[in-house]
Amino acid sequence: MNSSSELSGEGKESVWDYPRPPRLEASVKEIKIELAGMTLAASRRTYRVLETSHPPVFYIPPEDVCASALYPTPRRTFCEWKGVAHYYTLKVGDQVRENAAWYYPQPTPAFIKIKNYLAFYPSLMDACWVDGEPVQAQPGDFYGGWITADIVGPFKGGSGSLGW
Repeated sequence: MNSSSELSGEGKESVWDYPRPPRLEASVKEIKIELAGMTLAASRRTYRVLETSHPPVFYIPPEDVCASALYPTPRRTFCEWKGVAHYYTLKVGDQVRENAAWYYPQPTPAFIKIKNYLAFYPSLMDACWVDGEPVQAQPGDFYGGWITADIVGPFKGGSGSLGW
């Protein structure tokens, strides 16, 4: 893959400039998530995880998320950098989104700041915004990255990108 200077353009971030292992970065951008006409989350106290080839994933403090919509599931996944993720199914009215949010109850020391913070798959939400800009979901159904106009790829996750 090419590095950023030719891909990014003025004021844009290339995912190819993000580090591996990933970096945790505080963000004050306004993050909003909506499902079935309800605001599930709204925060300016989030963290972004930035990893080579991936759009950022935003982690939201639990107190800025509507807890009544969260239902724990038995699903677990393992991230070599962050540890074991636990999942929630979201239920708002008659809308149900299985395993649509995840969190790390015991993250690795490098990611302790996101302990119990929640991340959401934007592809499973009705809408997600960063500072009022609608988010495009990262390709594929595994990573959960948030693409905005200031983030450029190519992005891992789509067809043919498994070996990147």
